[in-house]
Amino acid sequence: MLGLLGRKKKPLTVAAPLAGEVKPITETPDPVFAEKMMGDGFCVFPAVADGVTVVSPVAGEVINLFPTAHAVGIRAADGLEVLVHVGIDTVKLQGRGFEALVAQGDRVAAGQPLLRVDLASIQGDVPSLATPVLLTNLDDKRKWRLDRQGPVEAGDPVATVE
Repeated sequence: MLGLLGRKKKPLTVAAPLAGEVKPITETPDPVFAEKMMGDGFCVFPAVADGVTVVSPVAGEVINLFPTAHAVGIRAADGLEVLVHVGIDTVKLQGRGFEALVAQGDRVAAGQPLLRVDLASIQGDVPSLATPVLLTNLDDKRKWRLDRQGPVEAGDPVATVE
């Protein structure tokens, strides 16, 4: 029993939710995300396509699915909360171009489709398609690192949280 008290949490891999180019969160073209006001993380600058599937970056429970389907929050089994926010100022589209493939309360596997987005149709109506992936509840006891930058496919490992 005593051996369990000092045990560290198993490292958690956070994957890219869509194909594109991974960059540090500080390169997101929106100060709310770039200045880490909503949490630390990374950003994916997606490859533009008519229909893109956004997949879950971690296994867990859908704890927040915005009615506009532009953002979804997942809580992993170890309590880490990850928010995927597709595009900048996409909430103003009121759901146009977005289709939710899950519901709040659903359990999802890493890599499971969450949203379908027609990036090509919304591209001209928003400042950027940059997609922040935020670790919204990190504390001083947990560290994370960006393991990969540059081109990725949806589901590729990108970061590790310890």
